[in-house]
Amino acid sequence: MSRKTSRDEYRLSQTVIAVIYFLLFGLLSLAAAAEEGGDRTSLTRQFATGGRDHTGAPVETEDRHRSLVVDGKRTRTSIASGKLDSGVQGVQSGSNEFWFYAVDLVLFGDDDHDGYFFGIDLLFDADTIWSSADVYAVLYLSLDGGPWNEYAVTSDFLIGGATGDDEYVVVTELQSGYPTGSYDVLIELFDSATGEYLAGIGPEETSELGYLTLEDMQLDAPVIVRPVAVSHGHGGGGAVGIGLIALSGFALALRRRSRSRR
Repeated sequence: MSRKTSRDEYRLSQTVIAVIYFLLFGLLSLAAAAEEGGDRTSLTRQFATGGRDHTGAPVETEDRHRSLVVDGKRTRTSIASGKLDSGVQGVQSGSNEFWFYAVDLVLFGDDDHDGYFFGIDLLFDADTIWSSADVYAVLYLSLDGGPWNEYAVTSDFLIGGATGDDEYVVVTELQSGYPTGSYDVLIELFDSATGEYLAGIGPEETSELGYLTLEDMQLDAPVIVRPVAVSHGHGGGGAVGIGLIALSGFALALRRRSRSRR
């Protein structure tokens, strides 16, 4: 092999190494941005009738909220941002005329089979002493005992007496902005006309809404590491193969680090 060929192969190897370092730097930057947090996005479908039989057409919304707040005191906010008309304020008073009779929550969507899900299928049945009442509900998530973060608001719906025919189902897919961890859910009920807080139920009232293993869809995507052919000849393929294997291993380690950082 001529010296010129050896120099060309050496330069090719150096170029490949430089590209690999550039890609590693990009992954580190993405990881840092993810740790700093970002906007939360989710897709929600609401079913006002039929319970989990899902009779009737659902109301579907794409929700975007500010980054998840994880530090601070966890208090019940009792205000639905953007839901009330201008000039109307939510009032946290509560009422013994309204209550939650039943709550059932099912997690779904775990493509990488790590025990953390991106889907929340929430059913609740709110009752009242009145023959009928127009209400809406606000749903919140709390990560590792941190502050409550609104993640969905229902449309107005009608409840009547203590019947079980008015079960409401909210199915949400967390798309981004929800790191891997243990979450709690809080449901708060409001009067549609006045915005008055009527009733609430959370992990303190039922274990159904506590210790939920969740993460968003971006974190749930399985990591696929394909075998890379490594050349043992005199060309530059060996450096390329080793570099790609190192990059795949680094990506896998980075993903595990991001999941365990909380």
